[in-house]
Amino acid sequence: MEREFMEFDVVIVGAGPSGLGAACQLKKQAAEKGQEISVCVVEKGSEVGAHILSGAVIEARALTELFPDWKELGAPLNTEVTRDDIYFLTGPENASKLPNFLVPKTMHNEGNYIVSLGNVCRWMAQQAENLGVEIYPGFAAQEALIDEEGIVRGIVTGDLGVDREGNPKEGFYTPGMELRAKYTLFAEGCRGHIGKQLMARYNLCDESDPQHYGIGIKEIWDIDPAKHEQGLVVHTAGWPLDVMGNENTGGSFLYHLENNQVVVGLIVDLSYSNPHLSPFDEFQRYKHHPVIKQYLEGGKRVSYGARAICKGGYNALPKMVFPGGALIGCDLGTLNFAKIKGTHTAMKSGMLAADAILEALAGGSEGGDLLNGYVEKFKSSWVYDELYRSRNFGPAIHKFGAFFGGAFNFVDQNIFSGKSPVTLRDLTPDYACLKKADEAPKIEYPRPDGVLSFDKLSSVFLSNTNHEEDQPVHLKLKDPSIPIEKNLPLYDEPAQRYCPAGVYEVVEADNGGKRFQINAQNCVHCKTCDIKDPSQNINWVAPEGTGGPNYPNM
Repeated sequence: MEREFMEFDVVIVGAGPSGLGAACQLKKQAAEKGQEISVCVVEKGSEVGAHILSGAVIEARALTELFPDWKELGAPLNTEVTRDDIYFLTGPENASKLPNFLVPKTMHNEGNYIVSLGNVCRWMAQQAENLGVEIYPGFAAQEALIDEEGIVRGIVTGDLGVDREGNPKEGFYTPGMELRAKYTLFAEGCRGHIGKQLMARYNLCDESDPQHYGIGIKEIWDIDPAKHEQGLVVHTAGWPLDVMGNENTGGSFLYHLENNQVVVGLIVDLSYSNPHLSPFDEFQRYKHHPVIKQYLEGGKRVSYGARAICKGGYNALPKMVFPGGALIGCDLGTLNFAKIKGTHTAMKSGMLAADAILEALAGGSEGGDLLNGYVEKFKSSWVYDELYRSRNFGPAIHKFGAFFGGAFNFVDQNIFSGKSPVTLRDLTPDYACLKKADEAPKIEYPRPDGVLSFDKLSSVFLSNTNHEEDQPVHLKLKDPSIPIEKNLPLYDEPAQRYCPAGVYEVVEADNGGKRFQINAQNCVHCKTCDIKDPSQNINWVAPEGTGGPNYPNM
């Protein structure tokens, strides 16, 4: 098919911290050096920030490097952290508060800010457009544009106006465009679907440990002003996940923003072994713990969302470059799980890639080569040093559990500053950690009370999720028989539970048997299914542009 095309020096896929950081750095540095450079950012969300979900407590280090005057420019970093409270929850009613001196220093947040990352990205997009970056929200990059020599030459956006069977809808069909570039940066976030394709095609993960993931589920609440303490950060470990073992690990957060709002969330490591576990329901019962309930009682839930996070860190970093492009941010896996932070590292990785591109273009490059300058800059940067020092955090939690893994990390971080002679490895992919259904205890979850805990469908409603109903299902089954013939008897089809949006159901079929139903309309784009399916049978691809959640300030 002949497609219309546009040409740029650089195309960036994804308007998150890394993509926008790269775009701003490209234009700022080019202006200072007198270089002319055209930069385009494509974003699958209906607007910049619509698909952004994070805790979020952020370090301003990279932002300050990019915009030293961000305060004067009105960046929405309005709430500085005033205090850290860290609890180990030993049961549904009990908790022990950790003394400050026992907390790994990576968990201290002095000088950091509680933010809506979506609003930070909206602000960054304004700065980028002021600098001359072209940003196209509502356009989903569907595949990399690769020539016959194996060089990435840009991306192809998805076709619009296609029905469920893939046929053009009369009067609505618009073929996708080719956005051609000398260099293409992929900043799709965790488990980017094109990034995954590039890793396979160019063998980028051959020398790294498997990537590991968690699912983060988050709500925003308006709370009683008498219970609000702007700047307070609360983290917990232990209950409702495994308290002293190492099978179902994770942790929670509750952050006090401005305007009498708190954000509350649970991160469940996707290395969990019990197929009966439901991250969504663990989160709902967690909110009933007295440590958390004391803030939420009398409040009102106003928003809900979920997103997978990359937590493999240093050991799981793939090769960063391939002919014509590079991975940045969470497409690369730069989140520092020891800090539960990835905004500053993602942004900095994009800035480093931008610097390497400018140097290559200034040297006469026409693109298509390996951006080895990016690799060199990354390895000599504070991002690399920070990720190296945190390399043992995730493996320690996985191997030893929250309690003993936490003790190991205290020694590793506070005594050795992350430079102990030991490097722990975590070589089992998350999807391979599931036990058979008959080998794991069933979990009975309490019914939601509609006050602190809620059901999936009312939660998805708050995420403002919508997809054009008559379009190809963007959750692709490699083998449609596997859910019922394999996953159901072996694992009681865990997709029914690991999805936080009610996308997957096992229902009665017309013939009296069972049928696997995909409610793609509900999908909040967390990508947990793509990660955790024990048969690796589900492939998440981008739906039509603008589809998915529309988060106002997550």
